[in-house]
Amino acid sequence: MSITVPIPLPGERLPAPVSRAVATPAAHVVPALIAAAGEHAAMRFLEFFAANIRNPHTRRAYYRAAEEFLVWCARIGVPSIAAVQPVHVATWIEASSRALAAPSVKQRLAALRHLFDWLVNGQVVSINPAHTVRGPRHVVTCGQTPVLDPAEARALLDSIDTGNHAGLRDRALIGLMVYSFARIGAALGMTVEDVYTQNRRLWVRLREKGGKRHAMPCHHNLEEYLVAYLDGAQLRGDPKGPLFRTIGRGTGKLTRTVLPQANAYAMIRRRAAAAGIATKLGNHSFRATGITAYLKNGGTLEKAAAMANHASTRTTQLYDRRRDEVSLDEIERIAI
Repeated sequence: MSITVPIPLPGERLPAPVSRAVATPAAHVVPALIAAAGEHAAMRFLEFFAANIRNPHTRRAYYRAAEEFLVWCARIGVPSIAAVQPVHVATWIEASSRALAAPSVKQRLAALRHLFDWLVNGQVVSINPAHTVRGPRHVVTCGQTPVLDPAEARALLDSIDTGNHAGLRDRALIGLMVYSFARIGAALGMTVEDVYTQNRRLWVRLREKGGKRHAMPCHHNLEEYLVAYLDGAQLRGDPKGPLFRTIGRGTGKLTRTVLPQANAYAMIRRRAAAAGIATKLGNHSFRATGITAYLKNGGTLEKAAAMANHASTRTTQLYDRRRDEVSLDEIERIAI
């Protein structure tokens, strides 16, 4: 069987992966190489995303990688899904490495490995061509998420005007991520009843990655923010409704629609700019800020991992940015 592999001439580059915005697999046509293999292959392909992957973010990322790879294969002349070989996967991964960061490339390779495993088990193809392909080396010893020092975080929270529903919501959301180390996805997935009283203290219930439920008592500042939000926005009468919601256009009132992550990111950037904070914050910045502040004040790594719902303290260490301050102190010793 002949295999067509693009070999770049001097000065040429391999075809770059095609970037596409992907919502859900069901919203897109099955790639041509899959469709050509028949109805069983097409159904097996869709089942991989619909039945095998529960996390919506992973599903979108994996679908994007699979679609781009299969479109790329068809473009270079691979005749069928059964004709995909390790050399094709390796060539595409090499091309991707020139345009994307190592973690993104490794995620793409993982998507192909899992997809072809699924297709092998479904007897669509006989081998997994991605199994023997090695991804780029990537070692992480320190997280890259921008963080705030405690004074900046305090200034940001205090700068939010809480005279309206948007201000009450935004302060409560940022405070939740800082004081409970909540991931943005878990925070936005909360319902009103996930804020509850136990032993005369307010608690929050988070649904973390993998479906794990995680409950934490509230810091007294967070308790103040959440109570003000629940009462000011009159949410207590809707216990099953989402906790963090969009604001209706022209009304200034909360809707019953969950606040999307993209909107939360835009809100954070807007609030940071209004507070005069130049650090390019992201949704994860407050999780790292809270963990670092906790450890600086004598907290232990083991308890920080439990509070953050990390399976390993090695993950928690990526959020510990105390070493950044040590490095800065040492740099200032260069007295010239």
